Amino acid sequence: MSTKEEAKAALEKLVARFHEQYDSYKRSDYSEALVRKDFIDPFFRLLGWDMDNSQGYAEAYREVIHEDKVRVAGAMKAPDYSFRLPGGKRLFFVEAKKPSVKVKTDVMPAYQVRRYAWSAKLPVSILTDFEEFSVYDCTQKPEVKDSASKARMKYLTYDQYIKEFDFLWETFSKEQVLKGSFDRYLKSDKHKRGTSTVDKAFLESLDSWRTYLATSISLRNKQLDEEGINFVVQHIIDRLIFLRIAEDRGVEPYGQLKAILKEKGDHYPKLFDIFQHADRRYNSGLFDFKKDELSETLTVDNKVMKTIIEELYYPASPYEFSVISVEILGSAYEQFLGKQIRIDSGHRARIEKKPEVRHAGGVYYTPQYIVEYIVQHTVGELVKGKKPSEVADLRIVDPACGSGSFLLGAYDHLLNWHKQQYGAMKKLRTGKKSDKLRPDGELTTAEKKRILVNNIFGVDLDANAVEVTKLSLLLKCMEGETEASINQQLGLFHDRVLPTLDRNIQCGNSLIAPDWYDLFPDGDARSVRPFDWKRSFPAVFKQGGFDAVIGNPPYVLLQNINEIDFFTYATNHYLTAKYKIDTYQLFIERSVHLTRTGGLLGYITPNTFLKNIHAEPLRRFILENTKLSEILLFDYNVFDQASVDTCVFILAKTTSSAKHSFKVFRVAEAFKPRALEPVLQRSLILNERADFALDVSSSDKRLLEKIRAGSRPLGDSCGAYFGIQAWDRKKHVAERRISKHYVPVIDGSDIEPYGLRSQTLFTLFTPEGVKSGGNRTIHEQQRICIRQVGHFPIAAIVPGGLYAMNSLYNVYRDSPEAENLYYILGIMNSWLTRYYWSKVHSDQKKTFPKVKKSALLDIQLKVARTANELALRERIAKIARQLTEFKDSQFLQQGRGMNEDMKVKVEHFENRINEAVFELYNLTAEEIRVVMDALK
Repeated sequence: MSTKEEAKAALEKLVARFHEQYDSYKRSDYSEALVRKDFIDPFFRLLGWDMDNSQGYAEAYREVIHEDKVRVAGAMKAPDYSFRLPGGKRLFFVEAKKPSVKVKTDVMPAYQVRRYAWSAKLPVSILTDFEEFSVYDCTQKPEVKDSASKARMKYLTYDQYIKEFDFLWETFSKEQVLKGSFDRYLKSDKHKRGTSTVDKAFLESLDSWRTYLATSISLRNKQLDEEGINFVVQHIIDRLIFLRIAEDRGVEPYGQLKAILKEKGDHYPKLFDIFQHADRRYNSGLFDFKKDELSETLTVDNKVMKTIIEELYYPASPYEFSVISVEILGSAYEQFLGKQIRIDSGHRARIEKKPEVRHAGGVYYTPQYIVEYIVQHTVGELVKGKKPSEVADLRIVDPACGSGSFLLGAYDHLLNWHKQQYGAMKKLRTGKKSDKLRPDGELTTAEKKRILVNNIFGVDLDANAVEVTKLSLLLKCMEGETEASINQQLGLFHDRVLPTLDRNIQCGNSLIAPDWYDLFPDGDARSVRPFDWKRSFPAVFKQGGFDAVIGNPPYVLLQNINEIDFFTYATNHYLTAKYKIDTYQLFIERSVHLTRTGGLLGYITPNTFLKNIHAEPLRRFILENTKLSEILLFDYNVFDQASVDTCVFILAKTTSSAKHSFKVFRVAEAFKPRALEPVLQRSLILNERADFALDVSSSDKRLLEKIRAGSRPLGDSCGAYFGIQAWDRKKHVAERRISKHYVPVIDGSDIEPYGLRSQTLFTLFTPEGVKSGGNRTIHEQQRICIRQVGHFPIAAIVPGGLYAMNSLYNVYRDSPEAENLYYILGIMNSWLTRYYWSKVHSDQKKTFPKVKKSALLDIQLKVARTANELALRERIAKIARQLTEFKDSQFLQQGRGMNEDMKVKVEHFENRINEAVFELYNLTAEEIRVVMDALK
């Protein structure tokens, strides 16, 4: 590989040669093929790219693919180059033109390269004729009417290459790309990035096609109920997409769907003929009209079919289906599956979110990097050191498979692993059906089918999700196929192209077995869909269960979905079903049982089970029945459209030894795991509630034990009561006292450490106004109020008669032995309590972190026994009272705030309290440093 200086010198010669013969190269008869050979290939070769595969890699692993096939407007066209990272992952496309083309102003070349890259979800691609060099932001959805300058990030002419060589080298040389320069360029780009990604745009298309079809079918086929309409609409869309992808990949004749629009008569019967032909050709179940008896007799308006089919083709379609990955389609489909068709009495269709999606707060589609991580640490671990014959026995399942993203990830991993293994074993092609590799180094169709049927399994409650998972896996299985390879299977081997996945991917309720009927003999089987795992997968359970369970199980509180029968069943069948039952916790328990001894479980779930008081049974179940391998804690929202704090965990179904430790990582933005101190699994079993206190070092653990020693929890002598929740806040909370039934109230925003801000609100304190939190006795006594939202408790003394809304907790003395409120206040607001909270109770949320009642009652109050400790307790209480009285002075009540002198005084007294607290708890100088470092 050339050095930067050598590359620059080579580019100077290339530029000079182009300049010397400029007029010749600008002639229209100087072809694109020649400019590629004479200038564009050498240009990227001097940037370090292996343009000719001189290293002799198999086709699947070439750095640069020439003419990456894409069909455009009926003719075979291609991005001239596809530049790839090691392993074959696309990085960017380069579209070449001859110098007579005006790259700066011509609209269609720019549209072409943007369309390729946007469909492939590549952020940047290049258009060049060597004379000109345009870099495009391909995150913005391309439109035919866009100017050539639209989304252009950089434009150079050949006479600027030497001056701009640092940019070219640092951004596009192979050496710098491997060091992350390309990623840094994307992040540093000042241009506005596109927001309509291909998966989001495709979701919009799916939604509109569903609406068109549902409206037409419901009006023209009144014999169908809602379930039937949802079924046929989903299948028509799935079949259309499958066939369009097959066309763009060169497997089906291009334009066969569009051709029916030119024929006379109804379009749908002609489309159905194409579907029947596909059944004979593919045998995938997708076109199985023995199972689907509804589709053949449908009546669908020609206008609807014409609109949908035209939107699937260039130029109306922005999608290049040949480069859209199955994973991108899955992302769109996952959101699509979160909605359903509802039909009103007039047979008009409307699309609405499914109830479980509404209650869960959205669809949690797992980002690809999370899928890859979990697959690598489960499936990847299981195949290590094995032979293909041994891997043939592996069984991998996602018990809530959705659109199939985890199963796709597992299948893709197995395809790549087998390809590498057979390549190393030099499995040569013999022309027999038993061949493992094709001449280009890719797996044969028969081998891809075998791996899919042998290794991949899934279950979902949603029948449409099951069909989408099958579709996704079949499309992955068909990647790389050509019309010739398919015809060979049909003709030579008499074998249809794709397998049937009905036994692999099944519809049912993973959490409910047929013993549901013991409790509810008259239960609705269609809505519940009890699932018998052993009956459905007998061969798997004959071997003891699945080797790997992976996925992202649904997060739904059973109370939210109002499933009383489900709640009753869960409490009778799951050890972990306590208090508020969340389905993801049941899935964890179920999945451990589905896993064979020694098998692996990898999930992404909410992190609430790690510390929540009511999740103790689940924690103990995990600790006693599995061996944790690693847990990843995320400091950011993993999911795009839903706010939930998550963790990833990998565990093995085997007992843990006394000395076993597992890895813990804290993950910052852009998925950068930072290793924390390993955790001894047995230490979690032995702590009081089996809390997973993971972000805690050895020195932290010693200090926390010291804080607890000689202390008692706040809850031993005090109660915590949630504030008033109004039935209708807009109606019953006012800025003035409307009647004698209105009482003065404060909100969370009115509380600051040791003080109250001006209070101006009143609420109706009658049964008509108060939904909960209406214990007058508590509101009428002096107490401490604490904000319900915050990274740590923020507390102030509140006088009796000033009521609190439900954004506050009320802490009140519940025992004659309770400590002085001002002493408690000083401890609550201290640095030591903030430290204790951050290590034991913080939920790590960046937005709206919650202060939980159980955590509040766990605040450790030092029991003063010696004369010095008693004096320190009194000092803390005295200073806390002084601070409270000062903050409640007229200056603050009048809303004037504090000047700098006042702030200095407050800070002085707060420091005095913190010093006294450190002394009371007997902290050393080193321990104080640990506290202060943790609070930075």
